Amino acid sequence: MLRYLPFLLVLALWIYAFIDCLNTPENEVRNLPKVAWVIIVLLFGQVLLGPVAWFIAGRPRKAIAYGGGRGGGWVAPDDNPEFLKSLKDEKKKKDDEEA
Repeated sequence: MLRYLPFLLVLALWIYAFIDCLNTPENEVRNLPKVAWVIIVLLFGQVLLGPVAWFIAGRPRKAIAYGGGRGGGWVAPDDNPEFLKSLKDEKKKKDDEEA
């Protein structure tokens, strides 16, 4: 069973890279057109060259701070001005009800 592990890991990485490449919007793919990346991942998947190239050179970079990337611009609640404003509004409403 252990001798099949490397094959299964390569297969899993190949499938993950292929699906990731297909699900990435065309305008976010870097360096080559999306169709070229799909072909590269499929043709060179067995030797890991295609998936590794996709993850290094083709996949969109994640946003480090606010917005952009594939994360949809998520901001932590304590950094989100709208959330902080809603807390202040709730506190003011609660204080008004108590008074």
